[in-house]
Amino acid sequence: MIYTFKSQAAADLIMTGPIGDRVLSLIGKAPSPKGIIDVDQIAAAMAALEAAAQAETPRAADDDDEDDAPARGRQRPPDHVSLRQRVWPMVEMMKASLAENKPIVWGV
Repeated sequence: MIYTFKSQAAADLIMTGPIGDRVLSLIGKAPSPKGIIDVDQIAAAMAALEAAAQAETPRAADDDDEDDAPARGRQRPPDHVSLRQRVWPMVEMMKASLAENKPIVWGV
């Protein structure tokens, strides 16, 4: 499933199913094809996303320096996208929606 989050205060935000499900779970919403984040829920949802991003353990880059991995005969691991990077667009949408008193909806 693909989520398209919409707000009259911001551009549409598209997320793949697993990421959208995780974001919704983090803000206390059940993953579902349709839903709404009311204006009075946005501040708490923003705080929950920011707390989850802060709590994420950063990748340890000091044990295995990826820059010299090919020289040692190993392949570089795929790039990692942090939770902070994944939720940042949603937090920005929430800030704009809160400023303009507009809810965020999806699946409508």
